[in-house]
Amino acid sequence: MKPTLLILAAGMASRYGSMKQIDGFGPNGETIIDYSIFDAIKAGFGKVVFIIKEEFVENFKSIYEPKLKGRIEIDYVFQNFDLKQFGIEEEIYREKPWGTAHAILSGRHIIKEPFCVINADDYYGFDAFKKMVDFLNTDASDSNFSIIGYQIGKTLSEFGSVSRGVCKTSEAGYLEEINERTQVYKKGDIIVYEENGQEYPLAFDTPVSMNFWGFTPAVFKLAEELFKKFAIENKEKPKAEFFIPLIGEHLVRTNQATFKVIPTDSQWFGVTYKEDKPFVQASIDQLVKDGIYPEKLWN
Repeated sequence: MKPTLLILAAGMASRYGSMKQIDGFGPNGETIIDYSIFDAIKAGFGKVVFIIKEEFVENFKSIYEPKLKGRIEIDYVFQNFDLKQFGIEEEIYREKPWGTAHAILSGRHIIKEPFCVINADDYYGFDAFKKMVDFLNTDASDSNFSIIGYQIGKTLSEFGSVSRGVCKTSEAGYLEEINERTQVYKKGDIIVYEENGQEYPLAFDTPVSMNFWGFTPAVFKLAEELFKKFAIENKEKPKAEFFIPLIGEHLVRTNQATFKVIPTDSQWFGVTYKEDKPFVQASIDQLVKDGIYPEKLWN
């Protein structure tokens, strides 16, 4: 079986102000998701699964099915607030979804093959998809997962500081821990992160997580048990979120699984605010001019 691409597209996009998951950035209105799927098909993925809110399904079908019919299998799963599906009868008030790790649980009943998870609003580059599909086809097991490690210098914003999950790896390239650095920025010719008023340098090629993970379906059972515990422990915290790195950290710490940090030198870019849109459009235009993508992506 070819691996599956699982796309996190159920976010509320509150900072962006509209559904950036289906906003057009390419020369013919292509979304960022279009470029991810284009690269995934080229790399060898056999199916794409969208994690969305159920009320978005007709929008997604109308946009993506005409483009992708005959190119790759498509399916949809829905992230919602129903905790009874996890055996939790208690009503827990929420102000926002439960987070990215909760989202991937939406695919647990339909995904039976190795898969990777990406964000809908991030551009990752072909190299990352090719390296991930190679890992999923040859090295993935129920105790050996992966994460694409981007060079931090290729993930920074021109519009201010960013948060990045800085990966600490073993000599063999396996994840030991992820440290969330909430204020990372360029300072002259160097990169620094700020903590407690102090600045600390980071090398340009320091590996960071941009939420591009590789798993087998074994992760669903592991994640479900962790989520049930997380939900009960955080029932008085309506904004607490169950993120994918929490799964990674737990599995590494308890020696239940390893995570190969797969290096890529691809340029990453993404969209969080409306102000990011012109930069993302210009970046895609340049990729088209450089011949990386055709002007009309799905012709």
